[in-house]
Amino acid sequence: MLGQASLPRWLTEMLSTYDQVLSELFWFVVGLVGVYLVGQLLVIPIVTRIVDARNRNNPTIESATRTYLRVVLAAFATLTGVVAAGYGSLLSDSAVIIAALTFALGIAGQQVFGSLISGTFLVADPDFNVGDWIEWGNGEGTIEAIHFRVTRVRTPDNGTIAVPNTELTNGPLRRPFGRDRFRITEQIYVAYYEDTERALMELRQTAQDGEAVLDDPAPETRVLNLGENAITLQAEFWVADPMDADIVTVRSDFRRRVKRRFDEEGITLAPPSAQLLSGEISVTEEPSELTGDD
Repeated sequence: MLGQASLPRWLTEMLSTYDQVLSELFWFVVGLVGVYLVGQLLVIPIVTRIVDARNRNNPTIESATRTYLRVVLAAFATLTGVVAAGYGSLLSDSAVIIAALTFALGIAGQQVFGSLISGTFLVADPDFNVGDWIEWGNGEGTIEAIHFRVTRVRTPDNGTIAVPNTELTNGPLRRPFGRDRFRITEQIYVAYYEDTERALMELRQTAQDGEAVLDDPAPETRVLNLGENAITLQAEFWVADPMDADIVTVRSDFRRRVKRRFDEEGITLAPPSAQLLSGEISVTEEPSELTGDD
C-alpha cells in the first residue's frame, strides 16, 4: 500500500497566502458589485422618478440628480467592498491612514472637487437651466447637460464643448434670452439731404410690419448720431419667446424690409464716404517766359 504523498511546505504556505488574498478579493468584488447593482437598478430609478415628479419639465434637476447619485453610489459601493473584504476596522481605527488619504485626495482632486462644488451651485441656480442660451468669456451656446465636473454646451455651429464648471462660476455669465421677450436694436445710415423725420417714420413702420414684432411695447426709432457722411438712425423693437424665435432670421428679415421700403420711397441708405462737390472750376493760363537768343 502506497503512502499518501504530501505537498511541500513552501507550496502549502504559498497557497494559504494566496487563498486569503483571493478570499478578500472575492468579498470585495461581491460587496462592490452587489451594492452597485442594487443602487443602479433600484435606488437611482426610484429617486430619479420621485425627483422628476416633483420637478416636472426641469431637465436640469433630472440630469443633475442622475449624475450625483451615480457618484455617491460608486463611492458607497467601493466602501462596502472594502468593509466586506475585512478592512473595515482598519479604516475606522487608523486615523493616520484616513488623514493621509484625505490629504492625498485633497491635493490630487482639488480641481475636481472645485468643479463638483461649482456644478452644485449651477444646478441650484434657478436662472441656469438645460436649454438656456448662455454667453461666457469667448464662448456661447445652448446648455445640454450639467455634469459634476463640466457643463456640456451646444455651439451655434452645432458643435459640442465641455466647459469646466469653475469657468462658468468664476466669470461673468450672460443669458440674453432669459426672459419672456427680447429687444432687438438695429442701426441704419441715411444721407444728410434726406428728410430725417420721414426716414424715421418709414423705419418705424417697417419694424411694425414684422410678424414676430410685439405691438406692446411698440417699436421706437430715434436719431442716434450725426456722422461725417451720414445720419445714424436706430430702431428698437421687441420679440416674444426669444428661445423659440430665430433672432438671426428676425434681424435679416427686418434689414431686407428696410432696404426694399427705402428703395420704394426713394430714401438713400448709407451714402459712400466720398463727398459730393459742387461749384465751378476755372483754368487760368499764365504766359510763360521764353529764354533764348533773339
